[in-house]
Amino acid sequence: MAEAALSGVTHPILENDYASEWMGIEVLAVSDGHATIRMKLRQEMLNGFGMAHGGMIFAFADSAFALACNPVNPTPEEADSITVAAGVDINFLKPAYRGQVITAVADRRSSSGRSGLYDIQIFAADAGTQPGAQPDSPPSSGNPGELIAEFRGRSRTIPKK
Repeated sequence: MAEAALSGVTHPILENDYASEWMGIEVLAVSDGHATIRMKLRQEMLNGFGMAHGGMIFAFADSAFALACNPVNPTPEEADSITVAAGVDINFLKPAYRGQVITAVADRRSSSGRSGLYDIQIFAADAGTQPGAQPDSPPSSGNPGELIAEFRGRSRTIPKK
């Protein structure tokens, strides 16, 4: 994945993550149990109603979930395993539209053994709406916009194949 898309933030799982690259995901922050990402909604991400396709919002939230679940700097012991989704639920609260910037904030709520529970909130904001912002600039990370979806993920750590 292109370094420019990562704003200097790197994570081992992004090396071959072509879906996140295609979506244009920008990683704003990542640490143990946490990730914040954003992307701009493009025309090809919309459904027939002219709003963000639910599958795009889901895939975006799933990328934040994956970043929060997997260590940025794995120890030798952690390098032999990966953490994947065991199950997820998503609730769509409001629509998002072409040109808006969506932000996902993922946080670990609990972990025990090989299982974890994560909440991901997805926000939408019009690009360039902050005071002094350029017309096409993303919203500030301090004001990610209006809550549009809630994603809850259950993770499981498994051996790497």
